[in-house]
Amino acid sequence: MQLLSRSLPLLRLAAGLAACLAAGGSFAFGFDDVDRLAKAKAALPHVTAPLNLPPDLRGLSYDQYRDIRFKPDQAMWRADGLPFELAFFHLGKHQTAPVRIHEVTSSGAVRHITFDPKTFDYGKNKVNPANWGDLGFAGFRVHYALNKPTYKDELVVFLGASYFRALGRDQHYGLSARGLAIDTAGGKGEEFPRFTEFWIERPASNATSLVVHALLESPRATGAYQFTLRPGESTVADVRSRLYLRAGVATLGIAPLTSMFQHGENQPRAGEFRPEVHDSDGLMVATGEGEWLWRPLINPSKPLVTSFATRDPKGFGLMQRDRAFASYEDTEASYERRPSTWIEPKGAWGAGRVELFQWPTADETNDNIVAYWVPDTVPAPGQPLDFAYRMSFQGDVQQRPPTGWATQSRTGRGFAEVAADEVNYVVDFTGPALDALPHDAAVKPVVSAGPNGRVVETNAYRIAANGAWRLTLRVRRIDATQPVELRAFLQQSTHALTETWTSIIQPA
Repeated sequence: MQLLSRSLPLLRLAAGLAACLAAGGSFAFGFDDVDRLAKAKAALPHVTAPLNLPPDLRGLSYDQYRDIRFKPDQAMWRADGLPFELAFFHLGKHQTAPVRIHEVTSSGAVRHITFDPKTFDYGKNKVNPANWGDLGFAGFRVHYALNKPTYKDELVVFLGASYFRALGRDQHYGLSARGLAIDTAGGKGEEFPRFTEFWIERPASNATSLVVHALLESPRATGAYQFTLRPGESTVADVRSRLYLRAGVATLGIAPLTSMFQHGENQPRAGEFRPEVHDSDGLMVATGEGEWLWRPLINPSKPLVTSFATRDPKGFGLMQRDRAFASYEDTEASYERRPSTWIEPKGAWGAGRVELFQWPTADETNDNIVAYWVPDTVPAPGQPLDFAYRMSFQGDVQQRPPTGWATQSRTGRGFAEVAADEVNYVVDFTGPALDALPHDAAVKPVVSAGPNGRVVETNAYRIAANGAWRLTLRVRRIDATQPVELRAFLQQSTHALTETWTSIIQPA
């Protein structure tokens, strides 16, 4: 009873804040209001919301759930002719945890958006929503005239845990972002924080951006988030976040990105007519020390965690560099149109690491790639942790290193045999520093291997067919049961001409 009595004031505070935010008032709602709620909840034990789905929604099959659609003519703000519109996702099947969604009016007041079954088309499903009450929603999507002025495309979707996806012009959905990752690697099991409540600011009639506030909750963390979305050729989301831990974590993943890599030019798949199948083909990192790194993704034989330590990173992202249809030959999936997502930190993030977690997948329906920032130091439970960053969902025009970058990475033999304990790589580079070189320029390959590898041969030469530069390297493994780390770049005199290509040879 003593523990309960200590918690009662905090419970009342959290309940009072939630009621105040839901009811609105004369104040102008903003990030600080969500922050106060997140801080109050962090001081309380986590309470899992009960899953009270009506019986006729619990047993829906996948196809039956897909048959429930929001009616486009019911989109919020459509009747007002505003540049942005909102549509909502219904609960059911795997989407069983409700989220509360509110509109922040032009005056700054908060208006709760009540679930109304009349806004949904239930298709062939035999359901009786009369007694459901205010179920809440599974999530929402934002529409905007992204590609042509006469039609509002999907711009961004918030659906499931803290996942969200966004599109730039002429892009196709691919990788997802998340609000926070906890113990993806290094812990006793991954914890998936959820956005449990959203407040969406009503846009002006001439608005070119949309502001979304979100409350994040999980057993070991809470957080306040603000997303300022700016659609365009590269859609940008400026993110402000403040986190509070309830308890310690092994790996706190900031600005996490989740993607899929099944096979590619560096890892061809026998029997598959499509040369490559992936949402992203590499992790790019701009370190605080000024180095640009490129690690091609792989579909490993067993879970693989690697990382790049740095201080005050300039950026990182999962990129889809290869944007040629001929690389995929998939007329339905349109992998060449999947966005790259670049994270650009605002302010000094301190010391930490960009961590890459890759695990095996048999097919393209499973996301098997996660990348995020891990700070070296996290605050004690209850103390705030602030991070701000810009996310850019990029298409054909995307972030590149300033000098040169890898365009493809291949492994395997050519005419000559490769010994059983050796691996042969072929990496092509392009970029302004290489384009400016005279035809007879002396370009040197700089290649290094970790203690478990020995570099046997390296070459660098211009490709007459397309003007790019090719680096070839052959490395011998000393102990086949241990990994080999590789780094390589092109250099003229003492000047680096390209980013650093880096790969890992998996243990046998």
